[in-house]
Amino acid sequence: MQLTLTINGRDHQTDVPVGSTLLQVLRDELRLTGTKEACVEGECGACTVLLDGNPLDSCIYLAHAAAGRSVTTVEGLVRSDGVLSDLQQAFLECGGVQCGFCTPGLLVTLSAFLDSGAEPTREAVTRSIVGNLCRCTGYSQVVDAVQLAAERRAAGR
Repeated sequence: MQLTLTINGRDHQTDVPVGSTLLQVLRDELRLTGTKEACVEGECGACTVLLDGNPLDSCIYLAHAAAGRSVTTVEGLVRSDGVLSDLQQAFLECGGVQCGFCTPGLLVTLSAFLDSGAEPTREAVTRSIVGNLCRCTGYSQVVDAVQLAAERRAAGR
């Protein structure tokens, strides 16, 4: 079945089987491999993308349901000039990246959190990533990175 998706601000047309998940289309058809496949049950958050600005587990979401909507993957967080987003840069500076497998899902989820304008207290940041599992970082550096990015946004940097 023919499918048109808007991903990272660009329209993509592809022919996919009716039961394909958004994750399968992103990785297998469009070769956007930043979004990771792990549990395939919507439990770990490695496959998180933004659908119309809201975090979504792409491993359990049918691709056809995303037609006509805006999808943002981790690749779409990088600025058009190739510079990392403020959150990506803060992750690097704060050591929020360990093995890196969960990182795309965390970045996408936390980008939506920061864009929401919510107060980035340690508790609020921790609550926002309840659906993103990480076995390496202990989350402390991830929370530090979000707070650093929020401080920089508030300062206009």
